[in-house]
Amino acid sequence: MNTWNESGDQDPLELFDRWLGEAEQAEPNDPNAAALATATAGGAPSVRMVLVKRTMPDRFCFFTNAESRKGRELRENPRAALCFHWKSLRRQVRVEGAVHELEAGIVDAYFHSRSRASQIGAAVSEQSRTLKSRQELEERVRRFAETTPGEVPRPAFWRGFRVEPERIEFWISGEARLHDRFLFVGEGNRWEQIRLFP
Repeated sequence: MNTWNESGDQDPLELFDRWLGEAEQAEPNDPNAAALATATAGGAPSVRMVLVKRTMPDRFCFFTNAESRKGRELRENPRAALCFHWKSLRRQVRVEGAVHELEAGIVDAYFHSRSRASQIGAAVSEQSRTLKSRQELEERVRRFAETTPGEVPRPAFWRGFRVEPERIEFWISGEARLHDRFLFVGEGNRWEQIRLFP
């Protein structure tokens, strides 16, 4: 139900957890998918979809090839924005903040929780760089699988990142485009809640 408590004492992280839980019941595919926006040092933006994971106690974590375009941009400009859109619930959440790299142990644990096929795909992909053909990619996968029959070692370039939220906005679709928008801005250990025009 799309109602809002305007008491001003809500914790946006707890609210996000509740909304994500409801999305997990309503969305048919990947309720943890979000658009991730990054930018170069010069401010040129790019955006793509990623799966956002929760690594306790952090909510906004994602894993990627650090040599990919987004990885390179995060090195140049370690800030990012996320946008979750749950069409079935007519809601979205926007998160903005600085990006920090996750500890190696956390990344190892997540990498090895994935299927062997996904681990091999991550190991052989030169993400975001030119690929001559699909056949070349499939041949790399075949050769790697043959030469690495046991555990797949996590590639050094495959890393995890988290967005440290500084601003979190909750959006609820409204009739006649009179949407409800509530912005939480972090101030030390507390959050200021602000209602925005739609």
